[in-house]
Amino acid sequence: MDNIAGTKSSLTWATHISVVFLVVIWLVPTIGLFVSSFRERDQISASGWWEAPFPVELTARGRTASTAEQEGDLFVVTGNIYDDEEAASYFPDGGSDVVAFGTRGVNPTEFEAGTTADLGDGETLTVNADGTYRWETPEDPGDRGQRVYFAAESPPEFTLANYRQVLTADNMDRAFINTLTVTVPATIIPILVAAFAAYALAWMDFPGRGLLIALVVGLLVVPLQLALVPMLDLHNRIGIGQSFMGIWFAHTAFGMPLAVYLLRNYMVGLPRDIIESAKVDGATDFQLFVKIILPLSLPALAAFSIFQFLWTWNDLLVAKVFLPSDDASKVMTVKIADDLLGSRGGDWGILATAAFVSIAVPLIVFFSMQRFLVRGLLAGSVK
Repeated sequence: MDNIAGTKSSLTWATHISVVFLVVIWLVPTIGLFVSSFRERDQISASGWWEAPFPVELTARGRTASTAEQEGDLFVVTGNIYDDEEAASYFPDGGSDVVAFGTRGVNPTEFEAGTTADLGDGETLTVNADGTYRWETPEDPGDRGQRVYFAAESPPEFTLANYRQVLTADNMDRAFINTLTVTVPATIIPILVAAFAAYALAWMDFPGRGLLIALVVGLLVVPLQLALVPMLDLHNRIGIGQSFMGIWFAHTAFGMPLAVYLLRNYMVGLPRDIIESAKVDGATDFQLFVKIILPLSLPALAAFSIFQFLWTWNDLLVAKVFLPSDDASKVMTVKIADDLLGSRGGDWGILATAAFVSIAVPLIVFFSMQRFLVRGLLAGSVK
C-alpha cells in the first residue's frame, strides 16, 4: 500500500514528525527567552515563562509602624504594610492582594491572610488581604515595628526596561563596533586562506598531500582551550599580544581546520570532466580556481561563512583572552558578561534581553547568506 500513487509512505510521515519534533525542541527555549526578556527579575524568579500571562505570587518583607495606641493592657499598632518603603519597593505599581504572611524568613507564608497569628508572650498579628494589619503587644514597641514577611499576588507585567538598560548601557555602541571589527575580518580571512588550501588538497598532486589531509582532520579534535595559552604567548613574542590583529589570527587559526576540511570535501566532489576540460583548454590553476572552482563552491563557502560568523560573533572565551580588558576594546559578549550581568550572572531578564539584542545581526547575516547558498545549490541544475 505504501507504493500506491498519491499516498505517503510510513518513512515520509516519520520524517515529517521528526522534523516537527526537532523544530519544537529548538523553538521552545527561544520563545522562553523572548518572553523572559520582557519580564522583571522578581517575576522571572517566582514563576516560569509559561506562567507569564497569569498573576505571580511574590514574597516580600516589610515592617509595621511603631506608633501604638494603648487599649487596656495592650498596645495596638494599625496601618497598611504597603505604607512601608521596603514592602512597597517590591510592588512599584501598587499593592497586591496578600495571600499569606509570617514573621520568620524561613517560613514567610506561615499564616493565611485574614487570620490572627499568635506570636507568643501575648502578642498577636493580623494581616488582611488588602495589606492592612493589626499588631497587639503587651509592651510598648518603642521606635521599632514588627518585621512582617508576606506573599502577595502580583499581576502579570511586561516591560521594555530590560531592553532600555541593555541598549543604553555605557559604551554599548562601542562594543557593537568592536564586535563587527572582530567578526568581519575573522570570517573573511579563514575563508580566503582555506579556499586556496582546499583547492590544493583536492586537485593538485604534490608529495605529502595525504599527510596534510590527515593533519587537518587531526586538528579538528584538538580542544580550543589547549591552544589558548601557547597562542597568546606566541602573540606576545611577535608583538601582537592582546589586540584586534591578535584575535583575528586566533579566530583564523581555530576556524581553519574545519574550513579546509569542509571545502576540500566539497571541491573534491566537483565534476572531474569540467576540471580536465579546462586544463586541456590551457587554463592555469589560478584561473581554474577563480573561474570554475569558486563559483561551483559557493554553497560550501556560504555555509562555512555563516558558521564562522556566528561562532565569532557569539564568542566570549577567545575575546576575553586575546583582547585588552579596557572598556574601549570590549566586544558585546564581554560587555554583557562583565558590566550587565555582574559577577554572579543572576539577572535572567537582562541575560535574555542581551541574547536577543546580540542575535539580531547574526539573523540578518544568516538570511542574507541563505539566498546565495540556495542560488549556489541550484547553479547548473537547469540548462
